[in-house]
Amino acid sequence: MMDFGSFFGNPALESGIFGGTLGFLLFPLMFWGIFWKGWSLWKAAHAESKIWFVVLLLVNTIGILDILYIFVFSKMKKSSKKSR
Repeated sequence: MMDFGSFFGNPALESGIFGGTLGFLLFPLMFWGIFWKGWSLWKAAHAESKIWFVVLLLVNTIGILDILYIFVFSKMKKSSKKSR
């Protein structure tokens, strides 16, 4: 039976999509992204920020936008609420 790697002629993928170097890099990146995505969605939901929630849910940047929201943008909202 022909697998994904041999179909495209890439010997690095012949051991399967999660085998070899690809699997070694894929799983840590996947867990990294899930952690930051979950935390940022939780913060956006508790801050009742519907726009940020939808943006964070739909845009996947391997945690970059999520980290920025957690440490920069959510703090900006809190400081603007305190000044009122």
